[in-house]
Amino acid sequence: MKKGAFFVVVILMFILTFSVNQPFAEPQGKLVIFHAGSLTVPFAAMEKVFEAKYPKVDIQREPAGSTKCARKIVDVKKPCDIMASADYKVIDKLLIPKYANWNIRFATNQLVLCYTDKSRYADKINAGNWYEILQKKEVVWGHSDPNLDPCGYRSLMVLQLAEKYYKKPGFYDRLIANRPKENIRPKSVELISLLQTGNMDYAWEYLSVAVQHGLKYIILPDEINLGNYKYDDLYKHAKVRVTGKTPGTFMEIKGKSCTYGVTLIKDAPNSEAAIAFLKYLLNPKGGLAILKEMGQPPFIPCRVPTAEMMTILPAELQKLVEVKD
Repeated sequence: MKKGAFFVVVILMFILTFSVNQPFAEPQGKLVIFHAGSLTVPFAAMEKVFEAKYPKVDIQREPAGSTKCARKIVDVKKPCDIMASADYKVIDKLLIPKYANWNIRFATNQLVLCYTDKSRYADKINAGNWYEILQKKEVVWGHSDPNLDPCGYRSLMVLQLAEKYYKKPGFYDRLIANRPKENIRPKSVELISLLQTGNMDYAWEYLSVAVQHGLKYIILPDEINLGNYKYDDLYKHAKVRVTGKTPGTFMEIKGKSCTYGVTLIKDAPNSEAAIAFLKYLLNPKGGLAILKEMGQPPFIPCRVPTAEMMTILPAELQKLVEVKD
Protein backbone atom coordinates (compact mmCIF):
# COMPACT_ATOMS: atom_id res chain seq x y z
CA MET A 1 0.00 0.00 0.00
CA LYS A 2 1.32 3.46 -0.88
CA LYS A 3 2.21 5.70 2.07
CA GLY A 4 -0.55 8.26 1.32
CA ALA A 5 -3.23 5.60 1.14
CA PHE A 6 -1.93 4.03 4.34
CA PHE A 7 -2.31 7.29 6.28
CA VAL A 8 -5.86 7.73 4.91
CA VAL A 9 -6.77 4.28 6.24
CA VAL A 10 -5.16 5.09 9.59
CA ILE A 11 -7.10 8.36 9.88
CA LEU A 12 -10.41 6.68 9.01
CA MET A 13 -9.72 3.99 11.59
CA PHE A 14 -9.19 6.54 14.34
CA ILE A 15 -12.30 8.48 13.30
CA LEU A 16 -14.34 5.34 13.85
CA THR A 17 -12.61 4.57 17.14
CA PHE A 18 -12.94 8.07 18.50
CA SER A 19 -16.61 8.35 17.53
CA VAL A 20 -17.68 5.69 20.05
CA ASN A 21 -18.81 6.51 23.59
CA GLN A 22 -17.73 10.14 23.94
CA PRO A 23 -19.58 11.35 27.07
CA PHE A 24 -18.70 15.04 27.43
CA ALA A 25 -20.64 18.03 26.01
CA GLU A 26 -20.03 18.98 22.43
CA PRO A 27 -17.46 21.79 22.10
CA GLN A 28 -17.63 24.42 19.38
CA GLY A 29 -15.88 27.49 17.98
CA LYS A 30 -12.35 28.28 16.86
CA LEU A 31 -9.55 26.30 18.54
CA VAL A 32 -6.06 27.76 18.08
CA ILE A 33 -3.09 25.41 18.51
CA PHE A 34 0.55 26.52 18.31
CA HIS A 35 2.74 23.46 17.81
CA ALA A 36 6.21 22.32 16.88
CA GLY A 37 6.87 21.91 13.17
CA SER A 38 7.73 18.26 13.74
CA LEU A 39 4.12 17.68 14.86
CA THR A 40 2.62 19.04 11.64
CA VAL A 41 1.76 15.72 9.98
CA PRO A 42 0.32 13.90 13.02
CA PHE A 43 -1.58 16.99 14.20
CA ALA A 44 -3.06 17.39 10.71
CA ALA A 45 -4.34 13.82 11.01
CA MET A 46 -5.68 14.50 14.52
CA GLU A 47 -7.44 17.62 13.25
CA LYS A 48 -9.40 15.58 10.71
CA VAL A 49 -10.43 13.01 13.30
CA PHE A 50 -11.40 15.59 15.91
CA GLU A 51 -13.37 17.82 13.53
CA ALA A 52 -15.19 14.80 12.14
CA LYS A 53 -16.40 14.10 15.67
CA TYR A 54 -17.00 17.76 16.52
CA PRO A 55 -17.98 19.57 13.30
CA LYS A 56 -18.73 22.78 15.22
CA VAL A 57 -15.04 23.11 16.11
CA ASP A 58 -12.65 24.80 13.69
CA ILE A 59 -9.06 23.88 14.58
CA GLN A 60 -6.54 26.46 13.43
CA ARG A 61 -2.99 25.18 13.73
CA GLU A 62 0.13 27.33 13.58
CA PRO A 63 3.29 25.19 13.24
CA ALA A 64 6.64 26.80 14.00
CA GLY A 65 9.77 26.22 16.00
CA SER A 66 8.70 25.54 19.58
CA THR A 67 10.57 28.52 21.01
CA LYS A 68 9.01 30.76 18.35
CA CYS A 69 5.58 29.40 19.33
CA ALA A 70 6.21 30.37 22.93
CA ARG A 71 7.45 33.82 21.95
CA LYS A 72 4.24 34.49 20.02
CA ILE A 73 2.46 34.01 23.34
CA VAL A 74 4.97 35.83 25.54
CA ASP A 75 6.16 38.68 23.30
CA VAL A 76 3.40 39.19 20.73
CA LYS A 77 0.52 38.25 23.09
CA LYS A 78 -1.12 36.36 20.25
CA PRO A 79 -4.26 34.49 21.41
CA CYS A 80 -3.80 30.75 21.67
CA ASP A 81 -5.55 27.83 23.37
CA ILE A 82 -2.95 25.04 23.30
CA MET A 83 0.79 24.91 22.81
CA ALA A 84 2.60 21.66 22.02
CA SER A 85 6.39 21.83 22.15
CA ALA A 86 9.07 19.51 20.79
CA ASP A 87 10.94 20.20 24.04
CA TYR A 88 8.83 20.28 27.19
CA LYS A 89 11.44 22.53 28.79
CA VAL A 90 10.40 25.39 26.49
CA ILE A 91 7.03 25.40 28.26
CA ASP A 92 8.68 25.17 31.68
CA LYS A 93 11.13 27.99 31.01
CA LEU A 94 9.07 30.43 28.92
CA LEU A 95 5.39 29.88 29.79
CA ILE A 96 5.14 28.63 33.38
CA PRO A 97 3.94 30.21 35.65
CA LYS A 98 2.71 33.39 33.94
CA TYR A 99 1.08 31.91 30.83
CA ALA A 100 0.46 28.27 31.81
CA ASN A 101 0.03 26.25 35.00
CA TRP A 102 1.08 22.76 33.96
CA ASN A 103 3.00 20.77 31.38
CA ILE A 104 2.17 17.23 30.23
CA ARG A 105 4.93 15.18 28.59
CA PHE A 106 3.33 13.06 25.90
CA ALA A 107 5.88 11.74 23.39
CA THR A 108 9.53 11.12 22.58
CA ASN A 109 11.74 11.28 19.49
CA GLN A 110 15.36 11.06 18.38
CA LEU A 111 17.65 12.94 16.00
CA VAL A 112 18.62 11.42 12.65
CA LEU A 113 20.67 12.66 9.71
CA CYS A 114 18.39 12.87 6.66
CA TYR A 115 19.23 12.77 2.96
CA THR A 116 17.88 11.72 -0.44
CA ASP A 117 19.16 9.96 -3.55
CA LYS A 118 20.18 13.40 -4.84
CA SER A 119 22.56 13.98 -1.91
CA ARG A 120 26.30 13.92 -2.55
CA TYR A 121 27.77 10.60 -1.36
CA ALA A 122 24.28 9.16 -0.89
CA ASP A 123 25.61 5.82 -2.10
CA LYS A 124 28.49 5.83 0.39
CA ILE A 125 27.25 7.39 3.63
CA ASN A 126 26.46 5.10 6.55
CA ALA A 127 26.37 5.05 10.35
CA GLY A 128 30.14 4.59 10.44
CA ASN A 129 31.28 7.44 8.21
CA TRP A 130 28.61 10.20 8.29
CA TYR A 131 30.79 12.49 10.40
CA GLU A 132 33.56 12.29 7.79
CA ILE A 133 31.24 13.04 4.88
CA LEU A 134 29.74 16.11 6.56
CA GLN A 135 33.22 17.60 6.80
CA LYS A 136 33.76 17.48 3.03
CA LYS A 137 33.85 21.00 1.56
CA GLU A 138 31.47 20.21 -1.29
CA VAL A 139 28.78 18.75 1.00
CA VAL A 140 25.89 21.08 1.88
CA TRP A 141 24.23 20.37 5.22
CA GLY A 142 22.10 22.32 7.64
CA HIS A 143 19.91 22.45 10.72
CA SER A 144 17.18 24.63 12.19
CA ASP A 145 17.73 27.80 14.23
CA PRO A 146 18.71 26.95 17.84
CA ASN A 147 17.05 30.16 19.04
CA LEU A 148 13.68 29.26 17.52
CA ASP A 149 13.49 25.49 17.31
CA PRO A 150 14.54 22.75 19.76
CA CYS A 151 15.63 20.57 16.83
CA GLY A 152 18.22 23.27 16.14
CA TYR A 153 19.93 23.18 19.51
CA ARG A 154 19.49 19.43 19.67
CA SER A 155 21.31 19.11 16.34
CA LEU A 156 24.28 20.97 17.83
CA MET A 157 24.14 18.78 20.94
CA VAL A 158 24.32 15.65 18.79
CA LEU A 159 27.47 17.00 17.13
CA GLN A 160 29.05 17.83 20.49
CA LEU A 161 28.28 14.33 21.77
CA ALA A 162 29.60 12.80 18.53
CA GLU A 163 32.97 14.51 19.03
CA LYS A 164 33.40 12.68 22.33
CA TYR A 165 31.81 9.41 21.23
CA TYR A 166 34.02 9.04 18.14
CA LYS A 167 37.05 10.54 19.91
CA LYS A 168 37.55 13.23 17.27
CA PRO A 169 38.98 16.34 19.01
CA GLY A 170 38.00 19.54 17.21
CA PHE A 171 35.31 17.76 15.17
CA TYR A 172 32.50 20.07 16.29
CA ASP A 173 34.33 23.27 15.37
CA ARG A 174 35.43 21.88 12.00
CA LEU A 175 31.91 20.81 11.18
CA ILE A 176 30.33 24.14 12.13
CA ALA A 177 32.96 25.91 10.02
CA ASN A 178 31.70 23.88 7.05
CA ARG A 179 28.09 24.99 7.62
CA PRO A 180 27.34 28.54 6.39
CA LYS A 181 24.71 30.56 8.26
CA GLU A 182 22.33 30.47 5.29
CA ASN A 183 21.97 26.73 5.91
CA ILE A 184 20.19 27.50 9.20
CA ARG A 185 16.41 27.71 8.81
CA PRO A 186 13.72 28.81 11.30
CA LYS A 187 12.27 25.32 11.78
CA SER A 188 13.54 21.87 10.90
CA VAL A 189 10.71 20.93 8.51
CA GLU A 190 11.74 23.82 6.21
CA LEU A 191 14.88 21.84 5.43
CA ILE A 192 12.85 19.04 3.85
CA SER A 193 12.12 20.94 0.64
CA LEU A 194 15.82 21.81 0.33
CA LEU A 195 16.67 18.12 0.56
CA GLN A 196 13.98 17.08 -1.90
CA THR A 197 15.03 19.65 -4.51
CA GLY A 198 18.71 18.79 -4.18
CA ASN A 199 19.67 22.20 -2.78
CA MET A 200 20.89 20.58 0.43
CA ASP A 201 22.60 17.23 0.83
CA TYR A 202 21.97 16.46 4.50
CA ALA A 203 19.80 17.88 7.29
CA TRP A 204 19.18 17.07 10.92
CA GLU A 205 15.59 16.06 11.63
CA TYR A 206 13.53 14.06 14.07
CA LEU A 207 13.04 10.40 13.21
CA SER A 208 9.27 10.88 13.02
CA VAL A 209 9.68 13.67 10.43
CA ALA A 210 11.98 11.49 8.34
CA VAL A 211 9.47 8.63 8.40
CA GLN A 212 6.48 10.86 7.60
CA HIS A 213 8.20 12.47 4.60
CA GLY A 214 9.80 9.34 3.18
CA LEU A 215 13.38 10.56 3.60
CA LYS A 216 16.44 8.39 3.85
CA TYR A 217 18.20 8.70 7.17
CA ILE A 218 21.12 7.55 9.30
CA ILE A 219 20.29 6.12 12.73
CA LEU A 220 22.88 7.19 15.29
CA PRO A 221 24.03 5.38 18.43
CA ASP A 222 21.84 5.94 21.49
CA GLU A 223 24.79 7.61 23.19
CA ILE A 224 24.43 10.61 20.87
CA ASN A 225 20.92 10.60 19.29
CA LEU A 226 19.11 12.13 22.31
CA GLY A 227 16.49 9.41 22.02
CA ASN A 228 17.12 7.25 25.08
CA TYR A 229 16.40 8.65 28.55
CA LYS A 230 18.81 6.09 30.03
CA TYR A 231 21.64 8.23 28.64
CA ASP A 232 20.46 11.53 30.11
CA ASP A 233 23.53 11.67 32.38
CA LEU A 234 25.65 11.56 29.22
CA TYR A 235 23.47 13.92 27.18
CA LYS A 236 23.68 16.66 29.82
CA HIS A 237 27.34 17.24 28.95
CA ALA A 238 26.20 18.85 25.68
CA LYS A 239 25.32 22.53 26.14
CA VAL A 240 24.03 25.22 23.79
CA ARG A 241 23.56 28.93 24.49
CA VAL A 242 20.31 30.38 23.14
CA THR A 243 18.34 33.60 23.51
CA GLY A 244 16.48 34.01 26.80
CA LYS A 245 13.01 35.15 27.93
CA THR A 246 13.62 38.81 27.17
CA PRO A 247 15.58 40.53 24.36
CA GLY A 248 19.30 40.71 25.03
CA THR A 249 19.31 37.83 27.52
CA PHE A 250 20.57 34.29 27.07
CA MET A 251 20.15 30.90 28.68
CA GLU A 252 22.08 27.67 28.53
CA ILE A 253 20.27 24.53 27.42
CA LYS A 254 21.71 21.20 28.57
CA GLY A 255 21.24 18.00 26.62
CA LYS A 256 18.42 15.68 27.58
CA SER A 257 16.43 13.01 25.79
CA CYS A 258 13.81 14.38 23.37
CA THR A 259 10.54 14.80 25.24
CA TYR A 260 7.50 16.65 23.91
CA GLY A 261 5.23 18.70 26.15
CA VAL A 262 1.76 20.20 25.84
CA THR A 263 -0.13 22.77 27.87
CA LEU A 264 -3.35 24.75 28.06
CA ILE A 265 -2.75 28.50 27.95
CA LYS A 266 -4.15 30.29 31.01
CA ASP A 267 -6.33 32.78 29.13
CA ALA A 268 -7.30 30.32 26.38
CA PRO A 269 -10.20 31.84 24.40
CA ASN A 270 -11.80 28.40 23.97
CA SER A 271 -10.78 26.31 26.95
CA GLU A 272 -13.74 23.92 26.55
CA ALA A 273 -12.71 22.85 23.06
CA ALA A 274 -9.05 22.87 24.13
CA ILE A 275 -9.66 20.43 26.97
CA ALA A 276 -11.70 18.19 24.66
CA PHE A 277 -8.82 18.13 22.16
CA LEU A 278 -6.26 17.45 24.89
CA LYS A 279 -8.40 14.56 26.11
CA TYR A 280 -8.29 13.15 22.58
CA LEU A 281 -4.56 13.84 22.12
CA LEU A 282 -3.62 12.04 25.35
CA ASN A 283 -5.87 9.03 24.69
CA PRO A 284 -3.91 5.84 23.84
CA LYS A 285 -6.60 5.02 21.26
CA GLY A 286 -6.72 8.58 19.94
CA GLY A 287 -3.91 11.02 19.32
CA LEU A 288 -1.22 8.87 20.91
CA ALA A 289 -2.08 6.02 18.53
CA ILE A 290 -1.66 8.36 15.55
CA LEU A 291 1.75 9.47 16.85
CA LYS A 292 2.82 5.85 17.21
CA GLU A 293 1.65 4.98 13.68
CA MET A 294 3.66 7.92 12.33
CA GLY A 295 6.97 6.96 13.88
CA GLN A 296 6.84 8.91 17.14
CA PRO A 297 6.73 6.85 20.36
CA PRO A 298 4.19 8.23 22.87
CA PHE A 299 4.21 7.98 26.64
CA ILE A 300 1.37 5.71 27.78
CA PRO A 301 0.19 7.02 30.13
CA CYS A 302 1.43 10.57 29.66
CA ARG A 303 3.39 12.21 32.47
CA VAL A 304 3.62 15.14 34.84
CA PRO A 305 6.58 15.52 37.23
CA THR A 306 4.77 16.08 40.55
CA ALA A 307 1.61 15.14 42.42
CA GLU A 308 0.99 18.85 42.91
CA MET A 309 0.85 19.41 39.17
CA MET A 310 -1.49 16.44 38.80
CA THR A 311 -4.00 18.11 41.15
CA ILE A 312 -4.26 21.25 38.99
CA LEU A 313 -4.90 19.39 35.74
CA PRO A 314 -8.46 19.49 34.39
CA ALA A 315 -10.36 16.53 35.82
CA GLU A 316 -10.93 15.13 32.33
CA LEU A 317 -7.17 14.75 31.83
CA GLN A 318 -6.09 13.34 35.18
CA LYS A 319 -7.01 9.74 34.38
CA LEU A 320 -4.80 9.90 31.25
CA VAL A 321 -1.69 11.01 33.14
CA GLU A 322 0.64 9.58 35.78
CA VAL A 323 3.14 11.23 38.09
CA LYS A 324 6.63 10.36 36.87
CA ASP A 325 9.73 12.53 36.81
